[in-house]
Amino acid sequence: MKRLIVTAVAVFGALASLSAHAQFQKPEDAIKYRQSVFTVMANHLGRVGAMAQGRVPFDAKAAADNAAIVVTMSKLPFAAFVEGSDKGAPTRAKPEVWKDQAKVKDLAGKMQAEAEKFEAAAKTGNLDNIKTALGSLGQACKACHDDYRAEKYSSN
Repeated sequence: MKRLIVTAVAVFGALASLSAHAQFQKPEDAIKYRQSVFTVMANHLGRVGAMAQGRVPFDAKAAADNAAIVVTMSKLPFAAFVEGSDKGAPTRAKPEVWKDQAKVKDLAGKMQAEAEKFEAAAKTGNLDNIKTALGSLGQACKACHDDYRAEKYSSN
């Protein structure tokens, strides 16, 4: 059943990302979309992170299921960094996101590749593999956050 849900999320996510640009009637829609995607991704990363840190018991199946969701979500937010979505709702995206699109795209690709490696590690069921891949994915996320995410929300 969980596999079916993960597959459905993956299919829906892929379809949603194809038409995401057309769906953003207002800048605030794009902002809310990308923030929602990042929130879901962070939540599922956090679940595996809690296992890696020993705060909750390790569950190999749950780790793999969460990693699959992270991979799907990693592909979605960048369609919502559309022109004009720097304003319209509070956002932590710095103006440089829209100025450095090539670098942002490169960093997004690196993060997505690390998410794929994280999922592969999670499928092994080996906690040490998961910890290593989780650390690499965290560094890939941080690389973008360092340059393109503000500490506080803007007041648009």
